[in-house]
Amino acid sequence: KKCPQERNALKHFYESAKGQEWTNDTLWLHPYKSHCDWHGVTCTFLGDSEHARKLDLRNNGLSGTLSKSIGNLSMLEELDLSDNDIK
Repeated sequence: KKCPQERNALKHFYESAKGQEWTNDTLWLHPYKSHCDWHGVTCTFLGDSEHARKLDLRNNGLSGTLSKSIGNLSMLEELDLSDNDIK
């Protein structure tokens, strides 16, 4: 089962970090794939819901700004955005 709140938070993150310009944005925003299938996203399952636990997008050409929506990823334990130009 998809978690729309997390998917929306990641979508806003993608847009504010200029996702179309990333080195690898495989499956990001794909309408028929879970956000857990998106490049750099690792999920954990809680009940019947998927929750982003890790976001690893180091050295991936991110720029722009870090969206505050990242705070809506309530199960996020690890965030690696190193070696990017995100503000």
